[in-house]
Amino acid sequence: MNIVIANESHFKYAYIICETINKSAVERDTGIAKRTPEYITTKMQNGNAVIALDNQKFTGFCYIERWDHGKYVANSGLIVHHDYRGKGYAKLIKKKIFELSREKFPDAKIFGITTGLPVMKINYELGYQPTTFSELTTDDAFWKGCQTCKNFDVLTRTNRKMCLCTGMIYDPARSIPKPEKKVVTKSLHDRLQNIKKSILFKKDPTK
Repeated sequence: MNIVIANESHFKYAYIICETINKSAVERDTGIAKRTPEYITTKMQNGNAVIALDNQKFTGFCYIERWDHGKYVANSGLIVHHDYRGKGYAKLIKKKIFELSREKFPDAKIFGITTGLPVMKINYELGYQPTTFSELTTDDAFWKGCQTCKNFDVLTRTNRKMCLCTGMIYDPARSIPKPEKKVVTKSLHDRLQNIKKSILFKKDPTK
């Protein structure tokens, strides 16, 4: 497998990238901000994406988004094709896009929101730390991207202070040594998700 910075020669993969992202969201029953092939090709054209290929077969993808005039960047749309899952490719792709982000935007805070334990583990190993939504970008365009997520009503009800996603951020000005061991366990992740659900979906006692 080869992971490279995407360019115009990879436009032909835009449709399958979007299809893979959407199919994965349905299978996992998680919310996701949908993207169009046109949006994906723009990222490729600007050199703000990486693509993984097995010869000429699409394997995985991730891209960079800039917010607040470059003060924040997000590594979004991380996906691995179904035929290549379970082999550690997501970690390699995430590492590549993280390195590209640090190279192109060295002073930017890199952040993400996710419900997935595997992504949380990868982020933590790269130096991300869990954070509140108030520490993330205030750019309305970013949060507008959540409108296609099934949990968008939760985000709006809490005035963008909380959702089922967990916010994580890498601040180059306050970076800390990467942990030697994984400390984000499935049991801890599940407990946090259950706590969030009990708070956010609590029934109205007056009804």
